Amino acid sequence: MVDEKPDERLSYEQARAELAQVVEKLEAGGTSLEESLALWERGEKLAAICQRWLDGARARIDAARQSAAS
Repeated sequence: MVDEKPDERLSYEQARAELAQVVEKLEAGGTSLEESLALWERGEKLAAICQRWLDGARARIDAARQSAAS
């Protein structure tokens, strides 16, 4: 049995890869309405995780630039 990490521990790359799988499944179709909704909700959560990682990286870059400019 695979030990799944809590969402907050997913790396950007892990969240992005799973999001790509979710999108692929949704685009392929053939799932029930309930499954599609669950996939959509998971995709929204994964997209938010990716956005938090990107926002954090942007903040670190901005801080490093300000520090270098001082």
